[in-house]
Amino acid sequence: MHAGIIFKPTKDNFAPNKLEYIYNKLFERYSHQHWWPGETPFEVMVGAVLTQSTSWESAARAIENLRETGNLNPHSLQRLPEKDLAALIKPSGYYNDKARKLKSLVEWLRVSCNYNLSLLNDFNTADIRQSLLSVHGIGPETADSILLYALKRPVFVIDAYTCRILSRIGVVPEGGISYDNYQRLFTTNLEPDTAIYNEYHALLVKHGKTSCKKQPLCNFCCIASICISYNSRI
Repeated sequence: MHAGIIFKPTKDNFAPNKLEYIYNKLFERYSHQHWWPGETPFEVMVGAVLTQSTSWESAARAIENLRETGNLNPHSLQRLPEKDLAALIKPSGYYNDKARKLKSLVEWLRVSCNYNLSLLNDFNTADIRQSLLSVHGIGPETADSILLYALKRPVFVIDAYTCRILSRIGVVPEGGISYDNYQRLFTTNLEPDTAIYNEYHALLVKHGKTSCKKQPLCNFCCIASICISYNSRI
């Protein structure tokens, strides 16, 4: 049996009930997703940058190049010339820009914790997030992915799949809301649980890739019964 979601009481229980229904239906359909792929927290951080604007499969090929050449650690990446790093991560696309981003991230690790991630345990999540957002190429989604999947902090990651699904279902207004407000929807109604946030986000990504695509496959959707977009067309 999968872990249940604990919702905070609110004056309007519509959102919690709907979020719980979505989670349970997605879990019944797809089961555990076992996110995020990565053997070490640092590998997860690298993956969070390399997956920007590309598929995980493409990012994974770039990570494997780093691993095979002995460069999948912060000390090696710090010493590696940026042009050589760019060549290794070419499969992920935008490799010159991502090489600069990785260099900036590694420098952040050096300055903030001397490459020792356990030292970040002494800092609260909000402060780490603010610091990460100051790093070149690290936006809210990448910062939150690092916090959740690498540092095990209870931060809900918002991505294009999440926005698309919640907008179509009608949990948020058509056209969407801000990143912070999407995130607040989850953190207001769910207890801060890293495992649940991890699983829920992964399930939304799976559903967005499988059924709720840009051109949705509504006949195969396990949550079509509560989808305003779908029910307005039948």
